Amino acid sequence: MKQYRFDGKLSTVARLFLLVSVIVITLASFFGASGVMTGNHFILKLHPYIFFIGFGNLAILILNRYLTAAIYPELKIDPHKQLRYIYLVILSLVMITVAVAMEWPLLKALTGLLLMILVAGPIREIFTTLSIPKIWKEVSVRYYIFDVLFLLNANLGLFTLGLKEAFPHQQIIPFFVTQSSYFLGSSFPLSISVMGFLYTYAWSKSSKRELVKRLFSLWFYMFVGGVLLFLILILTGNYLGMMLISHTLLFGVIALLVSFALYLYNFFKKNFHHPALAFLLSGLALLFATSGFGIMNIYFLKGIAFGTVPPLPIDRMWIYHAHTHAALLGWITCSFIGMIYIVIPSIVPSSSLDTLRSDSALSAILGEVTRKKAFRQLTALLLSATAIIVAFFLENGTLLSISGLIFGGSVCFLIINLLPELYRKE
Repeated sequence: MKQYRFDGKLSTVARLFLLVSVIVITLASFFGASGVMTGNHFILKLHPYIFFIGFGNLAILILNRYLTAAIYPELKIDPHKQLRYIYLVILSLVMITVAVAMEWPLLKALTGLLLMILVAGPIREIFTTLSIPKIWKEVSVRYYIFDVLFLLNANLGLFTLGLKEAFPHQQIIPFFVTQSSYFLGSSFPLSISVMGFLYTYAWSKSSKRELVKRLFSLWFYMFVGGVLLFLILILTGNYLGMMLISHTLLFGVIALLVSFALYLYNFFKKNFHHPALAFLLSGLALLFATSGFGIMNIYFLKGIAFGTVPPLPIDRMWIYHAHTHAALLGWITCSFIGMIYIVIPSIVPSSSLDTLRSDSALSAILGEVTRKKAFRQLTALLLSATAIIVAFFLENGTLLSISGLIFGGSVCFLIINLLPELYRKE
């Protein structure tokens, strides 16, 4: 039997990234749904690790690097190295599954250490290739590169969480290292990349380019700085500060949502209905919902120490779950599917980043049938994500399970809809 050899093409890695990342999100959704259905504690505990370790690392190591290299070509992409990244992330998923199943916290710590070493490579490449002034010159690159730094910090959180679980009485590891803080820290890298993508492929094309650049530069400091300050305020239990920061970020999200809706209105009038942009708009809408639930979280959090399990009074826990799932299923998943619908079809035909660097990235690259199916996929995602939030409010396990399965199936449809077309086009 002839042994398979990697052809070294960028397009091959892009396809593999698409396949693995979609499978990871689908598995996380199916595990969450089946865990509720069967009451299996192991699956319920595992499914967020699958999402953050699998998709979180792949999105920043692969997709984020495409976006950064499209702006700065000197950040060359080595397909062989990217292939190793994918294999090591898959290995990490196997390791965390065994760690959770066998309750081996040291293996969890080893998984975090492996991922830290993995992310350290791209960080070294970035800062030895690009100077700080050059990074700061491009607004979107600031977002992309800070995401890589946040990912390193998230993986550090997994490493220290494993150590804390293995040695619970050691005082060296800070009190705020908890499972919740790890998941919270892992969601920020994905969030910041979407902001950079929105600027690069939407607002930077505006006729008022300089004004938009200044506003997005200001939003960078507000969003990244606000998130960091918010974490400090949570740890110190500063209730008023948390409320001020969360409301400031909420108003920023509202401004983004309204302005992007206006941008799409003008774009669709002059061009065509681009499903990727509709996914990104839906992501922003659910980021607004995430922010709203987050403020409700803070309101009921008053007087409860950080790291308390459960983090809210039992009768208010639906708010906590609505907040996290609106962020993961809505803001992050919808936004990244939109990004994938633009980035992967731009790379595969030529096996290069040339289309991403040009003004044709938002052109009608996909066929009309694929675009129509993408809108149907978005409808199913939004309905099932909304049903999941409603199920938490109603405390209805059946609705939660069914909605989770539908959501996972809708994500999996991305492969069915996109992959055959990518193979036809090369």
